[in-house]
Amino acid sequence: MPLKLSVSKGERFIVNGVAIRNAGDSAELIFENQAQILRQKDILTAETATTPAARAYLALQCAYLFPDKSAHYLSQFKEFLDDFLEAAPSAQTIADEIMENLRADKLYQGLKACSRLIGHENEVLAHVV
Repeated sequence: MPLKLSVSKGERFIVNGVAIRNAGDSAELIFENQAQILRQKDILTAETATTPAARAYLALQCAYLFPDKSAHYLSQFKEFLDDFLEAAPSAQTIADEIMENLRADKLYQGLKACSRLIGHENEVLAHVV
């Protein structure tokens, strides 16, 4: 099933590990086969992954984008997730959902669930300050 992606002027996205930026006006792209795609709003960089949940997300993002190195990144992700759960056990339900997706080899869905981990972390930290 093809995926239609609308890209705004200047928007960045990643396809199969390749960073791409739309240099022209808005564009519509159709991907006719399977590809690992992330839009700018879903991409974290090493510089922006400054919290425990963000580091877990970044490791999972790398596992999704670079399948040939996924074992390494999934191992990193699991360590970050375990550390996060030790500090914030209230995130266990989200972690269970992420792990269920990973066991089913649904990395993209796991990544989407992992973004909720960052939201949960923000909520927890808001109560600390």
